[in-house]
Amino acid sequence: MATTAAPFGGTEAGRVERMGRRALVRVRSIFGAPTLNAALLTGTTMFLVVFGLIMVLSSSSVESYVANDSFFTDFVKQAAFASIGVVLMLVAARLPAGTWQRIAWIAILLGIALQVLVFTPLGFGANGNRNWIGIGGFSLQPSEFVKVALCVWLAMIMTRKQKRIGSFWQAWIPAAPVAGLSIGLVLLGSDLGTVVIMVGLSFGALWFAGVKWWHLLLPVAGLAVLAVPVVLSSASRVRRITAFLQGCTDADYYSGCWQQLHGTWALSAGGLFGVGLGNSRAKWSWLPEADNDYIFAIIGEELGLLGAVVVLALFALLAWTMLRIVRQARTQMTRVVTGAAMVWLVGQALVNIGVVLGLLPVLGVPLPFISSGGSQLIAALLIVGIVLSLERVDNPKARGELPDAPPPARERPLAASVRG
Repeated sequence: MATTAAPFGGTEAGRVERMGRRALVRVRSIFGAPTLNAALLTGTTMFLVVFGLIMVLSSSSVESYVANDSFFTDFVKQAAFASIGVVLMLVAARLPAGTWQRIAWIAILLGIALQVLVFTPLGFGANGNRNWIGIGGFSLQPSEFVKVALCVWLAMIMTRKQKRIGSFWQAWIPAAPVAGLSIGLVLLGSDLGTVVIMVGLSFGALWFAGVKWWHLLLPVAGLAVLAVPVVLSSASRVRRITAFLQGCTDADYYSGCWQQLHGTWALSAGGLFGVGLGNSRAKWSWLPEADNDYIFAIIGEELGLLGAVVVLALFALLAWTMLRIVRQARTQMTRVVTGAAMVWLVGQALVNIGVVLGLLPVLGVPLPFISSGGSQLIAALLIVGIVLSLERVDNPKARGELPDAPPPARERPLAASVRG
């Protein structure tokens, strides 16, 4: 049996193999071959978004019909926002990782400028918070995009100061003034819930950057002292804190406990398997913000304890995946952006669920990816896209590269043949 050599050296099988490898590299470089981390992050995010759309349709249908004579108005809006967010996520994921360091200053300055617009005639408030701007019939919550900008900007600063962040002042300047300005503008609009998440995000970025834990203690203590007058400056906040500390009873039904009590009753009505998707009673104008801040109560009512545990498991998987990316990161930028994003998304989910369960006072933060609201959904998807972009740089497989092939076996001269 004889195997003839290829016209330009090597066996025909070896030549085909090498051509196949080159073609595969080209395909992977164009479309990106997801690593386990990228696949888990993308899959978990998309599952949460789709699940959120289903729950927004269910929880908003009654209020939507009352306001617009259609069960689907709010759902259609949320689906449009989800489409925009997913496109932005995929585009961001394909951008070169160096893009984010280059635009970090532009992003934070633009975010601050948008937040300032809240206090102009373009701005408006709702539920005691002034944290939105209206442009051409559309509303925007700038603080959600300030979160994205803070993640990227803090990561850029910590990357540039990577060898000097052992010093207290090097770690906090200019991080503290810029982050403080961003957070202070949101606080001026009385949105305490968003402020809490932004503070946590900022400390998370510094922690994952490698700032010494005792360098974080003094700012934490200062913020704790500052929080007292901030809480006492609002009668609504005082009422929420008092209701939380004293507990809500039926006697407090009309005095600040309406939402908390109806949320608790909705959860308890769900039992183990729930009353069935779409069969909630609380959404019939009994539970305020049923499709937003208290959507977890509707999940518990309609899908029961089982559905609630699935949501918790998904956020646990999201946290685990992001921690894997942090641990495997080879660049400071990837480590800090991913860590800050994890604190933001998972921390906000825990705060939202804690409020619904009565473990925290009412703060008014949505459940990421699930609650209705275009700004929060688009911003959350955008930061996931940025994490995917940075993760691709840290993993050769995600860039379409393949391990080096073993050198081909030494072959005989062109005219030779191999007999067997």
